Amino acid sequence: MAQPKKNSSSPAAQYFAEVLRMLRTKAGLSQTELGERMAYTGAAVSAVETCAKPATDEFIEAAEKALEAGGLIAAAAKYLRLERYPAHFQGMVQLEQDAPTVSSYCVQLIHGLLQTEAYACALYDHAVPPVDPEEIEHHVAARMERKALFDRKPVAMISMVLEEAALRRHIGGASVMGRQYEYLVECATRPNLALQVMPMGRAGHACLAGPMTVIETPEEVTLVYLEGQGNSHLVSKPDEVGVLARRYAMIRTQALNPEESVILIEQLAGEL
Repeated sequence: MAQPKKNSSSPAAQYFAEVLRMLRTKAGLSQTELGERMAYTGAAVSAVETCAKPATDEFIEAAEKALEAGGLIAAAAKYLRLERYPAHFQGMVQLEQDAPTVSSYCVQLIHGLLQTEAYACALYDHAVPPVDPEEIEHHVAARMERKALFDRKPVAMISMVLEEAALRRHIGGASVMGRQYEYLVECATRPNLALQVMPMGRAGHACLAGPMTVIETPEEVTLVYLEGQGNSHLVSKPDEVGVLARRYAMIRTQALNPEESVILIEQLAGEL
């Protein structure tokens, strides 16, 4: 006797599907009828309810409106969206989006919040092992969604120190980097973002030990996020956090100031 096929989808996807199915049933709608209200086919609704396909942002918004769900579908989708991020980063992104302050020092690459879509996509050209195109699409879309932090209310204060080496690494070629430089200059005009560059000509500084992100929580607790090679560590012990926070404070005094940093970025753009 054949065994029933095990549902290999994630718990978040199954939870979202169940919420959608319950609300649709409560409204007395068939999958086809709900699809018509959402401008989707019944097959598309069925695919989400059976976890055969993930719900897109457009699908989620249409279902919320069509079922007059009062935020229930949007709330369930929060956990679905979280799964678009790599597993090691899912905890961090929740902290980041609620944080009053985010302060990062970046070494190899431009910070995810400051990346253009083309730059983020080009990073996957060098992934080992290769990443499935559909997975790349989800990860890049999720990275772009993080930019909501820039315009969030209450306002988040953001500080970024980028190594000049990260800016000189031509990810995606001249065209991609040209737009990336332009975007960095645009970001630097934001009143809640301080963007600085650590020049390669500076032989030593306080953060030679590696990259970090210092996060302040809404409860005024300071944490430090460390990441490398697909692994991450959240530092919470006050004495360890204190050391790392002081290093970050020092590197801000050692890097180029924001005005000098923009000048350097524009010079690099002119060299393409």
